[in-house]
Amino acid sequence: MLLYLLFMLPPLIFMIYAQIRVSSAYNKYSRVRSMGGLTGVQAANRLIAYNGLRVGVEGTQGHLTDHYDPRHKVLRLSGGVGNTASVASLGIVAHEVGHAVQDKLGYAPMRLRAALVPVANLGSRLGFIFVIIGVILVGLNVAFGQPLAWVGVGLFSAAVLFALVTLPVEYNASNRARQMLQKTGMVSTVEYQGASAVLSAAALTYVAALLQAVFQLFYFLMLVAGMGRRD
Repeated sequence: MLLYLLFMLPPLIFMIYAQIRVSSAYNKYSRVRSMGGLTGVQAANRLIAYNGLRVGVEGTQGHLTDHYDPRHKVLRLSGGVGNTASVASLGIVAHEVGHAVQDKLGYAPMRLRAALVPVANLGSRLGFIFVIIGVILVGLNVAFGQPLAWVGVGLFSAAVLFALVTLPVEYNASNRARQMLQKTGMVSTVEYQGASAVLSAAALTYVAALLQAVFQLFYFLMLVAGMGRRD
């Protein structure tokens, strides 16, 4: 257990750092009113029209729970983003519209990520359980303990792959967001820098999630491979 905690400490520290960056950037630029005075909902509708999308806009509960739902073609905005005319709101909304544009264009990494969702969910839930059960069975000298643990490693690998594919999807959406904000003239130079800072901070959380998944996978690999060397 101590080895596991030591192994996971670096990505945990980076995740905390990423969360602090996100909170700091959002809190700063959510208090900066946008030049055009557009709320998040108004900005979303303008960007949707600009890109020729057939996408609805709805509210959603929670804080920074904004997302694009490709199944129902709906952009869902939290109250703090959708109802606020701030620089932070513009950046977040443009990012989610970027996902809608990806969906319209059939962006390959986005399609791959969507296809990975079922197996990634299964892997993140069962992978850890299978590895632990396998380790326990090996300790009890049960023959199929190690094969079961390897199945767990394989399942968890799907979750790592999902986190890896997520990076280009999110970074591409942020790049599209920056381009949209500039081309539509919705932000001034200073506002663009603020919106870009929010997007860059948010991107760090996806890097942190990938690091956590990769470090955990490496730990599982070391653990299960080590069982084989003891035999």
